[in-house]
Amino acid sequence: MDRTAIQGFVDGWVRDWNAHDLESLLAHYADDVVFTSPVAAQLIEGSDGVVRGKAALRAYWAEGLRRIPDLRFEVVATYVGVDTVVINYRNQKGGLVNEVLVFDGPLVVRGHGTYLAT
Repeated sequence: MDRTAIQGFVDGWVRDWNAHDLESLLAHYADDVVFTSPVAAQLIEGSDGVVRGKAALRAYWAEGLRRIPDLRFEVVATYVGVDTVVINYRNQKGGLVNEVLVFDGPLVVRGHGTYLAT
């Protein structure tokens, strides 16, 4: 993965989240993306924390933004693997979160929201 392209992705990712611009954010995700998150388990009844497909991901994130209108992220660090990027960030509450994103070419095909264990 090209580090310049990765930094551009991460810069756009945090900008789009902070602007609550879901369509720009979702442009980087495959139509058949699979995303897991313990927050999805709380917000989407019966999901067990697994969101399948871009339309379902849009609905999940839209509901999250509706419930958390002051949502804001600050990137702390970025980790790069072979086809994986981990974005370590602080949310609006100051909590540490990692977004683990797996790419196939330029698109995210799998994602995992992970939260600091307490």
